[in-house]
Amino acid sequence: MQNLKPIIANNISSLRQVRNMTQSDLASKLNYSDKAVSKWERAESMPDVAVLKEIADLFSVTLDYLVTDNESKSDKVVDDASSVYDSSDTKGLTASLYETDNTLDESVSIPPDKNEYQTSDKSNVSTTEKYKNRFIYMSSPLRKHGFITGMSIILVWLVATLAFVLANIFIRNTFYHWLAFVYAIPVSAIVWLVFNSLWFNKRRNYFIISLLMWSSLLSIVISLLPLGKRMLLILILGIPGQIIIYMWSGLKKKVELTD
Repeated sequence: MQNLKPIIANNISSLRQVRNMTQSDLASKLNYSDKAVSKWERAESMPDVAVLKEIADLFSVTLDYLVTDNESKSDKVVDDASSVYDSSDTKGLTASLYETDNTLDESVSIPPDKNEYQTSDKSNVSTTEKYKNRFIYMSSPLRKHGFITGMSIILVWLVATLAFVLANIFIRNTFYHWLAFVYAIPVSAIVWLVFNSLWFNKRRNYFIISLLMWSSLLSIVISLLPLGKRMLLILILGIPGQIIIYMWSGLKKKVELTD
């Protein structure tokens, strides 16, 4: 079986250049990093089926076009046309060239010109096409994972709100009621850290860990503040903690470069 990685890499690169797009432009439209697009075009990795469908729709080609060696097809069609040209029969030449031209149109789905995109009337898009694009948008793994992460964090704040309401109803001392929202910050950071480690850029973990550390220290300080303002000294612990996180991130980066 022919290796699909170089074929897909060549097709994505060709389509992107036809549209005068940079790797960053394509990455932005797909909600991926430009490093991921670069790896695709160097055939070091291959996008999954959902992302391939997004790319096909973006460039108005079929999935079959993305996974087919279109350059080989084009060369074959040109060779066939050259052999027909050697014939002395003018009518046969015309008919063969006509068939060759049709074969080229069927085998290579050429994306529309950039100007055609700009002059197209958006009002002509059918309702079915709109629903189809919406389904493709939601079927992207990155968007689904972002939706799940966001819903999980919102759930944390929903629980914090519920705790605040119940505390106000059943507990007379009102000082600690609003601490439910303060504690929701480090809990949200924990949820974000877990999902980011599973699905997203792990380099962002260092920022999330910093947020978790400072919000946890702040929660402790606010909880102990009735004991005196000296409790603010607890925040000093965040300084060496932040230095450790920074040095850890630099160490991990060097290890990745070495690998």
